[in-house]
Amino acid sequence: MEEINGQWIMHGIDWDDEGCLHDYKELEELIEEVGFLPLFETSIPGFSVEEHTDPSFWWAGNPEADPWEWRTVIANEGKIAYGKFFGKRAGFISKKWFPYFANMRRDGYDFDSLWDDGKANMRQKKIMDLFEDDTRLFSYEVKEKAGFGKGGLKNFEGTITDLQMMTYLCMRDFKKRINKKGEPYGWDVAIYAKPEQLFGYKHVTKAYKESPEESRERIIKQIKKCFGVNDERIIGKQLYY
Repeated sequence: MEEINGQWIMHGIDWDDEGCLHDYKELEELIEEVGFLPLFETSIPGFSVEEHTDPSFWWAGNPEADPWEWRTVIANEGKIAYGKFFGKRAGFISKKWFPYFANMRRDGYDFDSLWDDGKANMRQKKIMDLFEDDTRLFSYEVKEKAGFGKGGLKNFEGTITDLQMMTYLCMRDFKKRINKKGEPYGWDVAIYAKPEQLFGYKHVTKAYKESPEESRERIIKQIKKCFGVNDERIIGKQLYY
């Protein structure tokens, strides 16, 4: 997706083309096959949901065929992690591959240990203190409870994005707010949780036994295998931030 003369242009394929994804189940199959996939186009050809879907179905009001809606279904199912995992942009990571991303990004640190060693900041700490393994919170709840907003801490969006890139948080669902009459209103809002809620602590941390460099090489090798790119500088832009 790119902006041209003030308009966002999607780069995909026709609905009838071979390889076009038609529903969220087909997307899940592709994610499981390649292991991980950003939502929008990247500098790696083919390495996105966008490039495997028909642009005319995005935000078109058909939940069954709209890739923007598929992310909600997949996040809610809890079989695949969804969050801002790729260059601070959204995407999916399968259960099989998540431990390697966690090990590469966390460098073997659970968040409490990261904080104890002075490698996390107070904004990150305020947010992570809200989450137990079974906690789910709307983004506006996190912002309020962690003390962001008017007169409080700054850079909420940047902080919660960094925590996703570090694999300490993911988006677990999207729902509308409820007014005093019990009616939903407004845009869908992200609900955050720890990845341990999806996959369990033991699974998320199972790659800690190898070095972060080994996990990084596994991921790079998989990208090269599936997408035919060999320039590690280009790959690195998606893996780091």
